[in-house]
Amino acid sequence: MTAAKIYAVVNQKGGVGKTTLAVNLAAGLTRRGAAVLLDADPQGSAAQWARGAQTLPMQVIGAAHDVEQALRRLKTSHDYIVVDCPPSVEASEHLDALLSAAHVAVIPVLPSPADLWSSVRMAELIRRVRAGNGRLKARMLLNQIEPRNAMARSMRQALAELDIPALAHGVRRRAVYRSAALEGVSVYQLGQRGAAAVQEIEAIIEEVIHL
Repeated sequence: MTAAKIYAVVNQKGGVGKTTLAVNLAAGLTRRGAAVLLDADPQGSAAQWARGAQTLPMQVIGAAHDVEQALRRLKTSHDYIVVDCPPSVEASEHLDALLSAAHVAVIPVLPSPADLWSSVRMAELIRRVRAGNGRLKARMLLNQIEPRNAMARSMRQALAELDIPALAHGVRRRAVYRSAALEGVSVYQLGQRGAAAVQEIEAIIEEVIHL
């Protein structure tokens, strides 16, 4: 088995749906190979999700304090590693190490001015890390989009001016993502209830898997 492809789900700003995206990306990647989710956020949200009433299709490993060791241990036994990254203000050393090992950084942002300003800082962080990890690909992902929200369209235009392009596909605001978290599952396990959300996650995976 070749070394795993590492996807870092990262943002310096909280409340952007980072853990929700990481859990469902990892669940979708299990359809394509051996995938694991590393919870590197000290808040442990992904690990808490995995302790829900049901079972996720992939293993979730808490690695807030030893993520580099966990990556070394897992990268030869898995095809895909998804990392729910820590916020840099709490663990900048760990975050830099994660991004230095990653192949792809997926940066969820909400359609809001505050998230646009945060995106500028994320672009600066990615530029710094790329100095030592030239293979790192980074993409913004618009999250919790409302169908007729003009702000989402404006965000795409604004993000286009940064060094980090936005993915063509985003994630709509859907109650089913919250339901999945409460039930301890991914949207893939919710049958027809989760069908539209699964289509979104699959479209995102098809974009990032070929980067």
